[in-house]
Amino acid sequence: GQLSILQEKIDHLERLLAENNEIISNIRDSVINLSESVKDGQKNPEAINFSQGSVSELFPSASVLLAVDSEDCLFASKHGSHSSGVQMLDVYDILPFDNPDGGVWKQGFDITYNENEWDSEPLQVFVVPHSHNDPGWLKTFDDYFRDQTQHILNNMVIKLQEDNRRKFIWSEISYFSKWWDGIDSQKKDAVKRLIKDGQFEIVTGGWVMPDEASAHYFSLIDQLIEGHQWLEKNLGVKPKSGWAVDPFGHSPTMAYLLKRTGFSNMLIQRVHYSVKKHFATQKTLEFFWRQNWDLGSSTDILCHMMPFYSYDVPHTCGPDPKICCQFDFKRLPGGRVSCPWRVPPEAIHAGNVQHRAWIILDQYRKKSKLFRTKVLLAPLGDDFRYVESSEWDQQYQNYQKLFDYMNSRPEWHVKAQFGTLSDYFEALRRESNLGEKSSNSFFPVLSGDFFTYADRDHHYWSGYFTSRPFYKRLDRVLESYIRAAEILYSLALVQSSKSEKMSAFPSVDHYKLLTEARRDLGLFQHHDAITGTAKDWVVVDYGTRLFHSIMNLKKVIIDSAHILILKDKSAYNYNTATPFLKMDDIQTSQDSLPRKTVIKLTLQPRYLLIYNPTEQERFSVVSVNVNSPRVKLLSPLGKPVTVQISAVWDGATTVSHEAYQISFVAHLPPLGIGVYQLLEDESSEAVLAEYNIYVRNSRQERPDRVFKIKEMQNSVDNIILENAYMKLWFSGMSGLLEKINTKEDGKNHQMKVEFAWYGTTSNRDKSGAYLFLPDGDAKPYIFTDPPAIRVAHGKIFSEVVCFFHHMTHTMRLYKVQGLEGQSLEVSNIVDIRGEYNRELAMRISSDINSQNRFYTDLNGYQIQPRMTMSKLPLQANIYPMTTMAYIQDVGVRLTLHSAQSLGVASLKNGQLEVIMDRRLMQDDNRGLGQGVQDNKITANVFRLLLERRHGTDV
Repeated sequence: GQLSILQEKIDHLERLLAENNEIISNIRDSVINLSESVKDGQKNPEAINFSQGSVSELFPSASVLLAVDSEDCLFASKHGSHSSGVQMLDVYDILPFDNPDGGVWKQGFDITYNENEWDSEPLQVFVVPHSHNDPGWLKTFDDYFRDQTQHILNNMVIKLQEDNRRKFIWSEISYFSKWWDGIDSQKKDAVKRLIKDGQFEIVTGGWVMPDEASAHYFSLIDQLIEGHQWLEKNLGVKPKSGWAVDPFGHSPTMAYLLKRTGFSNMLIQRVHYSVKKHFATQKTLEFFWRQNWDLGSSTDILCHMMPFYSYDVPHTCGPDPKICCQFDFKRLPGGRVSCPWRVPPEAIHAGNVQHRAWIILDQYRKKSKLFRTKVLLAPLGDDFRYVESSEWDQQYQNYQKLFDYMNSRPEWHVKAQFGTLSDYFEALRRESNLGEKSSNSFFPVLSGDFFTYADRDHHYWSGYFTSRPFYKRLDRVLESYIRAAEILYSLALVQSSKSEKMSAFPSVDHYKLLTEARRDLGLFQHHDAITGTAKDWVVVDYGTRLFHSIMNLKKVIIDSAHILILKDKSAYNYNTATPFLKMDDIQTSQDSLPRKTVIKLTLQPRYLLIYNPTEQERFSVVSVNVNSPRVKLLSPLGKPVTVQISAVWDGATTVSHEAYQISFVAHLPPLGIGVYQLLEDESSEAVLAEYNIYVRNSRQERPDRVFKIKEMQNSVDNIILENAYMKLWFSGMSGLLEKINTKEDGKNHQMKVEFAWYGTTSNRDKSGAYLFLPDGDAKPYIFTDPPAIRVAHGKIFSEVVCFFHHMTHTMRLYKVQGLEGQSLEVSNIVDIRGEYNRELAMRISSDINSQNRFYTDLNGYQIQPRMTMSKLPLQANIYPMTTMAYIQDVGVRLTLHSAQSLGVASLKNGQLEVIMDRRLMQDDNRGLGQGVQDNKITANVFRLLLERRHGTDV
């Protein structure tokens, strides 16, 4: 029995290995072929010509020339893959995910040792005091700072100076910089001295300790830069070790960024309890984390995974929390916190030191048995610890007595001391003969990620992938504004420095606004912010910061663009009251959706500036609202541009004649600004969109003074849209997509869009901000009356809009060339404010034979293959999607591109589903103390792309 199971697993692994090698050699061959067509990428970039598919009626096909740099192909020319020893997909495949009682270490096993194991080489113990400071969670950032954080840092300066054997680590620069700004130079000098002497260490040094599921790589890098530049400027230090004890699952993107930042080491904590147990049995809790796509070892970074349930003191000294809690001296009798195991700590004195030291040494020894070396890390801290000076005394004085006693007993073979994180890693590297940069075979190599996290039972933390989706979208909006503002500001700065007359440009003020925006974005990457896991008023505080920064960046963009478009730069004048330019949308509050401004047309041209913040030439559809349908648009070269005029609607069926939407294809050079002219013109050649409205009680013709509008009954006949690339069939009853025909090969593809509800379990533990605990499979979204459906047919785009009770669903097809015409724009305006313990999902069912495999991106940076596993509960098969997810078979790939981070799954063959919003009436016992009931009207925006696949099935 056991032997045949083992044989099966070995056979399975061999199959996987063979498949992997074949895939990698295919990729390598194709890239080598590519690189051979490049003589010398840097001196003579050979252009490779890509054809553009069908030519659109709107403009001639432009061949796209892409220079391939031979440097980019280096990874492929390395022969012989150093593929990783531990591949996380295989680990998930092998693990039974059972949850037997492990004794005192509930989720583990009994650890034993021989007392003479350390005779030849003593155990080195590094106790690392730390305080985990959330930049917002149960209180706002400012309230935490006022009540707790400033006191922790003030006491740190005093207490570390009392004894040079004391150590302390800190990670969140958002807090540290705020504190630094308020202290005197004497304190600042003391801090610098403590850092120089190795008593105080900054770990990671980002603005926050970011979430690793919902955060985009742009923001992850930005908050690292913000923290590191602050440290460089104010302290002259560069962090070298990563410390991530609280993010809810871990991404290899973070490991890669830390490696590229120059780090040698990192630490992680929140990993599925079954994975921790497996790694503990294999002694693989310390490993080199390598990127999936790295065929060498250039991305390897040494990673320490904490073995137990939490980063608090009961779960960090060893496997028995009842004992470790007795060595958290903040919990001494008479204090505000005690041990839930009902055995309190004892202050250390001459009468008990031998007994107490032996008890904690036993824990240290047991913990060390899970690792490969005789060097042990024992963190000492928790959330917002070391606030009062009495706690510093309790912890440091009692531990010092324990260390002194242990170290005075040579026959115990232990050397215990306080340490920083880097003290630990340096000792570990010495012990295992590792250089600062090199990796050797002493530690295993691992590739993959650590999602989806479960801390106990079936409690998977997949709810937070979607929680508070309004702000997950707002985050991405601010990100795009920061990028645009930074580039335009830099270009304007160069212009303004060229002449004396340009000194009016408010470069210093705008730089401050840019910095503030980066810091607001950085703050929001915190693992209780973008995750949607903070108290309601804390969410409002984050939202207000994002909103103010968007408004401030609009000022920077307006003033910078103003300088750049002036032919005569000396004509620039800066006037805050009446800015020269205005933005085309208005957001009135931190929790409302933006509205388009209406441009008032006259016979004199109004100038419309369109900016392309990407490094590629863009042909893109742009839409703005104007006050008249009699409109003429001139290109930057003064030529008339084809325009589609669409109605602006009040609700589903009423046309508003206050405004008209005009859409056209803008052609913009990389990082370029196009200046278009808009004017009122009686002889306008703009093309009006035509409308069919499907409602239950239709009135047939519906007279309108501008648009042709037909009313009809919802019917079994299909609604059809098409462009040069595809033809789409929608249900005449629901308005939802049913089928796509791709014109290139004439094939029909089933493509059913549906909505569905998840409830929450009737058990004691229910879904909340963090956890997804559904009451079984999703139930179909049922509507008693068919929805109103509005179909628009136009020259630039056509669309189908369906008005359901809980959402307005739009599918738009652009009649333009390139990706914009090859993909479908999907938008869902979701409103579940009246719901009770329900979550709303959009599901796309296709005839793609995806075989339980699907792919999600990690942080918009890389793709991670996923397997839907029947041995796991439904909630475990939901993964984070930052920007895209796809399924595929030999013939086609279907990708859902997302403009915001959400939870995604592929629960059945050929399906993709995304959770769009969740409203939960209770806390899920992870410390937040509330449900999620502050839902907003939220815009979820996607692109759906169906592609033919050529070549090998990867």
